[in-house]
Amino acid sequence: MTNIFISGEIPDIGYNLLSAHQLDVYKGEKLITEEELIEGISKVEALLCPLSTKVTRKAIEAAPHLKVIANFGAGFDNIDIEAAKEKGISVSNTPGVSTEATAELTLGLMLALLRRIPEGDNLCRTTGFNGWAPLFFLGRELTNKKLGIVGFGKIGQAVAKRAKAFGMDIYYTGRSKKTADIEEKYDATFLEFDELLESCDVITVHTAYNEETHHLFTKETFASMKKDAYFLNLSRGPVINEEDLADALQAEEIAGAALDVFEFEPHITKELKQFKNLVITPHIGNATVETRNEMAKLSAENILSVLKNNKLLTPVY
Repeated sequence: MTNIFISGEIPDIGYNLLSAHQLDVYKGEKLITEEELIEGISKVEALLCPLSTKVTRKAIEAAPHLKVIANFGAGFDNIDIEAAKEKGISVSNTPGVSTEATAELTLGLMLALLRRIPEGDNLCRTTGFNGWAPLFFLGRELTNKKLGIVGFGKIGQAVAKRAKAFGMDIYYTGRSKKTADIEEKYDATFLEFDELLESCDVITVHTAYNEETHHLFTKETFASMKKDAYFLNLSRGPVINEEDLADALQAEEIAGAALDVFEFEPHITKELKQFKNLVITPHIGNATVETRNEMAKLSAENILSVLKNNKLLTPVY
């Protein structure tokens, strides 16, 4: 029987798969602190952690028996990977399973933003309205808009598939141009980053987060967009400079924005909250019953694989 620490509550399927082992689950209302994490993993061989758990070098060095860290999330920037490597600790994530849910939310946020759905809901619940009128509460359609996708991996492609059904024209940018068969499948056209910013009506971000993409969107990039363009970020918060986004919205340099992730998560830059043309959701890109169950299952299976001296199913490195 192996001791396993789980640093946040997960769907039951994960517990059931690991039930043959001794489980210690953190159930605090707030995110686990570094001190609480160190106490929890000091004597265990496996850690299953939500991506909101910061697994620092200090924590890793305080866990001499740790063999595997199974991250409950596709990203893994919450873990000090170099420290884990140095200690010979296996690290896994849950790639792929979030694709459909995140793509669905992206289209939902587009519709909410361009058709002003949250504003309309708030109006109906508060002051009310005087009835239908030709110029009342006008939004914009997705049909015939140029959609620019920054990061054309699985999620970006899933967004393209759905956006095409709404009659949008698909453009993308990234490190490299995709193969002809992928472009043909999604009827997508590659543009250089600057050209995409200048020409697209809606820009949605699904790129990986790393040193190169930190603050990819700043004052300069927002200023280069069309004044009637809309911006969405469903990748990682630090991909944008939130103060610069607030300034761009204040100066009406773009028409609106939607965010599901935040630069200093879970804190949200105060200035952003004043804008009616900003839709914000609490990092729920993959928050569906179906996807979270799959994430729990994959995380548990990665742990079991290592404990059986087998390879990780979805290794980070």
